[in-house]
Amino acid sequence: MCTFIIAIVLQQSLLLFSIMNCSFICYYLSLLIGAIYAHELDIEDPKSIKDVSGKIAKKLMQMYPGNKPGGIPGLFPEPYYWWEAGAVFGGLVDYWYYTNDNKYVLATMEAMLHQVGPEDNYMPPNQTKSLGNDDQAFWGLAAMSAAEKNFPNPPKGKPQWLALAQAVFNTQVPRWEKSTCGGGLRWQIFTFNKGYDYKNTISNGCFFLLASRLARYTGNNTYVEWAEKSWDWTRQVGLMTDDYRFWDGANVNSDCSTVDVIQWSYNAAIYLAGAAYLYNYTDGKDIWRKRVDGILTQMEPFFVDGVMTEQACEPYGTCNVDQRSFKAYLARFMALTVKMAPWTADTIMPKLRTSAVAAARHCSNGADKNFCGLRWTVPTWDGYSGVGEQLSGLEAVQSLLIYQTQVPFTDSNGGTSVGNPGAGMGEGVPKSRTFNISMADVHGARALTSFIVIGFLIFTVWMVV
Repeated sequence: MCTFIIAIVLQQSLLLFSIMNCSFICYYLSLLIGAIYAHELDIEDPKSIKDVSGKIAKKLMQMYPGNKPGGIPGLFPEPYYWWEAGAVFGGLVDYWYYTNDNKYVLATMEAMLHQVGPEDNYMPPNQTKSLGNDDQAFWGLAAMSAAEKNFPNPPKGKPQWLALAQAVFNTQVPRWEKSTCGGGLRWQIFTFNKGYDYKNTISNGCFFLLASRLARYTGNNTYVEWAEKSWDWTRQVGLMTDDYRFWDGANVNSDCSTVDVIQWSYNAAIYLAGAAYLYNYTDGKDIWRKRVDGILTQMEPFFVDGVMTEQACEPYGTCNVDQRSFKAYLARFMALTVKMAPWTADTIMPKLRTSAVAAARHCSNGADKNFCGLRWTVPTWDGYSGVGEQLSGLEAVQSLLIYQTQVPFTDSNGGTSVGNPGAGMGEGVPKSRTFNISMADVHGARALTSFIVIGFLIFTVWMVV
């Protein structure tokens, strides 16, 4: 009996061992198969980086219906919001800048001009129901990027890149609201939109970055003043901590006394880039170097073994459509920081290189082995794909070409985009429609009113009789 039991135990042990061994082998086979089909990225070879970037960009543009029959230029289908389309075309401006590939120039220009709206300030009426300050700003930052990088200018008679960026800034300045929370921009522009009672870090961070970049490009210190005001308010209200962590936002109904302390990578990245621009513009002012260094010390939560991750949602499978694109802006703005504050390269570039390798491997999915997944810190594809994932993969890989590019231009140093300091002025929040009323209109209205009153009295007497 004892011998029989021992035999059963041995049999079960061998079975368990074989299963575990099979799982172990299968795991490494999956890695091997993934490696066979993965994009071959040589991070030391610009041609390899351009080739992989080109493949990822091609898949991204296959997802875009705006340049196809029946499509609307500048729009992606649901579930993608308008702001993310602006982020995509900002990424395609980057793609042109990094690779010199003109393939998507016309589609990018068409999209960015089609969405400017009737006032040329990126406030198209058909986006009113969800138009936030951050949404508008992402398009404004795309236009700013086009100006800085000498992206081909629009035809004469069309709004120009610098003027569009200035228009966005000028429409947002009047929305700076001191009556609640001591300042800052609300998330939403219109009172009827959900989120109007929230002042979020990304809206104010976009405003800060746009002001910083306009200051550097134009040399106008008014932009610096607004950038400093935005930075100071973010700190004073508690959306930024003393040690340079950035929270999500706060509700105006509590006068911003209660802060939502979730951390998103793009908040830190956008303030990092803005601080780097001001460091560059002020010829290395110590306060901005200190702030750049401070933010960099708090970037670790967004990396696992050197690979980018959106730590607030990726490990839990809770990233929504917007959040699945956030790593794109982390890569984009870290690369810009290297250009504006070169000493940061020792900290930033190793992270960008490790992340690019992981991104390339995770952009080798689907039937054509060209879909990007969401999580780059796991061994195999997580099953996610979409515009945000594709844009993140593109920005991570193409950012490695930052040393192959010129420093962003300025108005006094090679920039060709035409500006308009007064663009969008007075259009912060659309005004109610007004009419010109003449005295003849007034007399006519009085006569009509008298006629109606007399008629009503006659009718009343007739009914009584």
